[in-house]
Parts: sequence; C-alpha cells; structure tokens
Amino acid sequence: MKKNIKFFLKKKNRSKIICLTAYSKSIARILDKHCDIILVGDSLANVLYGMKNTHNITLNTMIRHATSVKAGVNNSIVVVDMPKGSYNNIIDAKKNSKKIIVKSKCDAVKIENNKKNYNIIKELVRSNIPVMGHIGFTPQFHKKFKIKGSSIAEEEALVKEAVEIEKAGAFAIVLECVASKAVKKIMNSVKIPTIGIGSSNLCDGQILVTDDMLGLSGFHPKFVKKYINLSNIIKNAVIKYKKDVIKKKFPTKKNSY
Repeated sequence: MKKNIKFFLKKKNRSKIICLTAYSKSIARILDKHCDIILVGDSLANVLYGMKNTHNITLNTMIRHATSVKAGVNNSIVVVDMPKGSYNNIIDAKKNSKKIIVKSKCDAVKIENNKKNYNIIKELVRSNIPVMGHIGFTPQFHKKFKIKGSSIAEEEALVKEAVEIEKAGAFAIVLECVASKAVKKIMNSVKIPTIGIGSSNLCDGQILVTDDMLGLSGFHPKFVKKYINLSNIIKNAVIKYKKDVIKKKFPTKKNSY
C-alpha cells in the first residue's frame, strides 16, 4: 500500500518509522519493501561524488538522483534534500522545491534549519509542498561536527526550533546528533514525528545513510551501526573475477553466444 504524509502523523508515539537513504533505482527498489521513508540525501555529495561536504552538490544533480530513486519506489514516501543555496529566500525556495517535485515526482522535500527558515517552510506548505524539517547538527550550516543540546541553553533553543517548524506546517523533523535529554524535551513539545540520526532511540523513527550501515562508505561515526561489511564482500567477488579472467575460466561456453 502506498504510504502518504497522514500515515506518518498516525505513527507518532506508535510503531517506529523506518528510513534510509538511496541515490539510485536499484537500491531504492530494495529499500521500498522495508522502509517508510526513503531520503534522497545530499549526503550523495560525500558518498558518490567524493566531496568534502554537502555544500556544493547542485539542484540538478539532486533531481537526477531523485528521479532514479522514484523509478524504483512503489510504497515508500520519497523525500528529497534541498541542497545548500537552493532555499535562501522564499522565491528561490518555491521555485526550486516545485522543480524538484515536478521533475522527480517525489513526495516531499527536506530543509535544514538555520533558525530563520520558518517562513520558508510555511510558504512551501501553503503551496502544497510537504516539508520535512531538520535540526541539531545541520551539515549545510556547520563546518565542524558537534553534538547539539548538551547544555540547557541549547536544549531550549532546539525545543523552540522544533515547535516553530511544527507551527510552520512541517510533517516531521529530523533530529541529527541531538543529546538524549534534549530529544526527550523535543518529543514532549511537538506532535509531529521525529526521525533520529545519532539522537537516541527516543525518536519516532530512525534514519541512516545506507552506504554507512552497509560498510561501503568508510565512514564509521559512533551513531552508525555497521550491519555488514559489504566492502569486503565486493572485494572478494572482484578478486575471484580477476582470477577467472586471468586463468581463462571466464567466460565459459555458458557465458558466451
């Protein structure tokens, strides 16, 4: 059954929301059977393009990957990260978010909060563009990694951000690397679902970069559980292929026309 935004509002404080990233049809097709939300994250800048951060990935690149992902999805909600610089003001945000939705046929966009994006979220929602918020460590606006919400002042600021994002009309909020105590206060302050990454199991759902949890990216922070070392599996397959070609064991008659 195809999920929709209302489906997630019903999951608040009930069953956990399952989210992972995808950048291609082949991966999205696998995730679609198990995930509620598939995020076309701007993390593809690091994972696929070898960039140092997410700051330089373009809108058109995000749209191309989102289009590929959407082609492999029948059930999950597809959310696309709006890249840095694509929502500096309301006019740009409307134009670029509509471009993402129309060209990729995705279901929603995600915007990282810089403590002044509330009116942008409100205007997008008014234009019938579903928005997912994002607070805590926001890679588009922070160069150095830091846990957020460790102090009382930071806790209060994060709660305020979450409440304002909810008021603006977002259907969910990603909490990235937020201290557990702050997460608990946020959970008690908003009615929309929270999706955690490095933010404890208190959240309504969890998200990870798929390449990280499969052991492909080489990125292993504390908040990532590596469920398999797919890198080694691929390496061993490549070694076997190499040996077969050298020893003329591949291709055989079965592999030839």
